[in-house]
Amino acid sequence: MAIKDYTVEKLFDCNETIAAEFMQTKEYPWELLSGIEEFIIRLGQTLPEDQYEKRGENIWVAKDAHIFDSAYIAGPCIIDQGAELRQCAFIRGKAIVGKGTVVGNSCELKNVILFNHCEVPHYNYVGDSILGFHAHMGAGSITSNIKSDRTNVVIRDGEEKCETGLRKMGAMLGDWTEIGCNSVLNPGTVIGRHTNVYPLSMVRGVVPENHIYKDRDHVIGKMDNFGVTD
Repeated sequence: MAIKDYTVEKLFDCNETIAAEFMQTKEYPWELLSGIEEFIIRLGQTLPEDQYEKRGENIWVAKDAHIFDSAYIAGPCIIDQGAELRQCAFIRGKAIVGKGTVVGNSCELKNVILFNHCEVPHYNYVGDSILGFHAHMGAGSITSNIKSDRTNVVIRDGEEKCETGLRKMGAMLGDWTEIGCNSVLNPGTVIGRHTNVYPLSMVRGVVPENHIYKDRDHVIGKMDNFGVTD
């Protein structure tokens, strides 16, 4: 697959997020990052009051969400039904936390969409990123969202590159991705559905769906009953 093939449709099941309408307004997921704040404010004003509680300026929390007392939430933000914010979770704003999603101990979110049943359970930083349905980040894994030289983020796949025009972009994680503990996803990382990343990895650029990322030089197709898938 080329970078142009990593569309919203290819990476995500948009039925698994309260932001489905918004997700479908752009072809590529990184194009959505600049509009998350505005969308949350617009959507929040339409949420049913019998299901969502307004807890502050532009903060909407589902009444059945489990929010620990030590969690901090800044708006604009939507915490969807059945989500869990554990001890010292830090929501810096511009965040959608999906149904049944876990934001764990000392995790930090900023300008993100977390699809339903996503897990960022232990010491994770997720900024300027979109995490798909059932995406899981192992303990200590983070998205790095700004380059050291502060220039705009470029997505790379071998010799191919895509100029995003964004100063800040973390990672786009497709549905059912598994990120190993203490891994760093560098700015502009895009990982396809059902792909696993080994612990302690340093990932940059595009990783195709249904693969295992061991290191930069060892990215292999997953085995199935008929052998290697691509």
